[in-house]
Amino acid sequence: MAHSQFDIFLNEATYFDQASETTLDADRLYGLYTSWCFINQQAPRPESKFWAAMKTKVSPGHRGLRMKGPAAADYILSSYPGLV
Repeated sequence: MAHSQFDIFLNEATYFDQASETTLDADRLYGLYTSWCFINQQAPRPESKFWAAMKTKVSPGHRGLRMKGPAAADYILSSYPGLV
């Protein structure tokens, strides 16, 4: 079975922390996706397709979605340049 770009992104750049009461908000999730695309030299899909895919893959009320991996580091460093 072929995995979509979105499936691979979620597998490589996110995880669920079941004990957490918080989750990635929409802006951070999309920013993480664009960082993941940059690192993997892939063109990001249109934002409308991203959100359509996320509807079926990440439940809106689900808590605990977290960042991981190189895309998380890239996103954090590009979002907060004062850290460098």
